[in-house]
Amino acid sequence: MIIAIDGPAAAGKGTLSRLIAEHYGFHHLDTGLTYRAAAKALIDAGLPLNDEDVAQKVAGEVELADLDRTVLSKHEIGEAASKIAVMPAVRRALVEAQRSFSKRSPGTVLDGRDIGTVVCPDAPVKFYVTASTEVRARRRYDEIVAGGAPAEYDAIFADVKKRDERDMGRDDSPLKPADDAHLLDTSEMSIEAAFRAARDIIDAALKKE
Repeated sequence: MIIAIDGPAAAGKGTLSRLIAEHYGFHHLDTGLTYRAAAKALIDAGLPLNDEDVAQKVAGEVELADLDRTVLSKHEIGEAASKIAVMPAVRRALVEAQRSFSKRSPGTVLDGRDIGTVVCPDAPVKFYVTASTEVRARRRYDEIVAGGAPAEYDAIFADVKKRDERDMGRDDSPLKPADDAHLLDTSEMSIEAAFRAARDIIDAALKKE
């Protein structure tokens, strides 16, 4: 069983993915961390972020079992990841690794921006998790403030909007819902409600397996 979960930043797909994986005892992969891991490896080795051949080689060596969310969530790593994520050769290398991960038993949950459309287009269950830009910016703001760091809502809003435009406008694997994805809009929905809705859909799919 492969569960593909896509959506823009701060829509809640990561939290939902982890809840689903834990509930069903499936393996979970935040595919965004694979790009961050490749970017960190380039930075640590003092390698350029604008050389596609070098970035592809490093991306092909990323070990998916050793992704440390705390370390990889740093802002500068995210900025570096966004630069290499637009490189087709890097995407090919990481998509191949992500597909290999998706075949793990007894099942997998992969979340990202092109899982249902590119990485696992044949996944029996696909979700597209979204929320308004305002809500997502507010969530990101609250998260940063709760962590004790200073934050400006307007700057975060602009950053979220810019990231959406970049993700949705890129030529290679743009962010968009798969034709057969179930839409979950969390603007007015709690993560618990989204989890219940997702579970109903997954349970129905598992009965067909």
